[in-house]
Amino acid sequence: MSDTLNIIKQLQGQMEKSVIGQKHMVKTLLISLLTNGNVLLEGLPGTAKTRSIKALAKALSVDLGRVQFTPDLLPSDVTGTEVYQEVDGKPTLTFQPGPVFNNLLLADEINRSPAKVQAALLEAMEERQITVAGKTHKLPELFMVLATQNPVEQEGTYPLPEAQMDRFLMKINLDYPDKAAEAQIIKLVRGEEKPTQESFEPIDPQCIFDAREQVQDIYCGDAVLDYMVSVVISTREPQIYPDSPLSKWIRVGSSPRASLALDKSARAMAWLNGKDFVDPDDIRQVVHAVLRHRLMLSYDALAEGITPDQVIDEILKQVAVA
Repeated sequence: MSDTLNIIKQLQGQMEKSVIGQKHMVKTLLISLLTNGNVLLEGLPGTAKTRSIKALAKALSVDLGRVQFTPDLLPSDVTGTEVYQEVDGKPTLTFQPGPVFNNLLLADEINRSPAKVQAALLEAMEERQITVAGKTHKLPELFMVLATQNPVEQEGTYPLPEAQMDRFLMKINLDYPDKAAEAQIIKLVRGEEKPTQESFEPIDPQCIFDAREQVQDIYCGDAVLDYMVSVVISTREPQIYPDSPLSKWIRVGSSPRASLALDKSARAMAWLNGKDFVDPDDIRQVVHAVLRHRLMLSYDALAEGITPDQVIDEILKQVAVA
């Protein structure tokens, strides 16, 4: 096991100490970080969405920006704006950076704001830059958007546009912890109320860049690549499986961006598992988080209570492993 992998495992272990009962979320956050992606966390209040993001920023000792999305928020509140100032007696416009100019950006309850504010993040998420008043401003080299949202069926929410959903590498669905985990959470919070000397040293952010280079070198054979592409294509052409209900469930399938995200995520998963190649198991471990927000279900599926995860389960049953 490489030194870089050991350090990332330490980071994972530190986060799991701070976020009890959500190991799959911690691993997914790390995969998104290793692939330079963005992640969307959806769950009911109190499921450690915000806490996990703060724990990641603390473990890496990087800047964390936070935007509390509300119905009256303006795009400039996220990106920043040009401010009138007098310099040496001359009027000038100076760019005042917004909270997006941090290493990690917590877009808290992103679906509480209308689409025009949500769209302010599109350029940052895809191109790692912001354009204000015709001028382009680069974001930090280590940058990641971590957005949280409550389920869209709750009052006062605005579903995210499909274009923005597609720019999230992965989406994590969070449930309430089980009985044992909840007891551990109580003990953890009790301990945090007493100030103690922490022994954990923050991880050097350079380790993330080293890990990204190693992830890019993970081998993916043609047979595994064909399996990966077949999974995504089946969301667009469900009729190729006539004995399956997929064609009745799927209204719009996933874009090519889903294939790219699946490839990156599978390679990161293989690397975290200590391997130098991708196999179908690595794909199956990440496919739900990669595809669940990239499927538009039909009215029939919604009426039957079918979830995107159930659709993905059916796809995995139908697509043969090479």
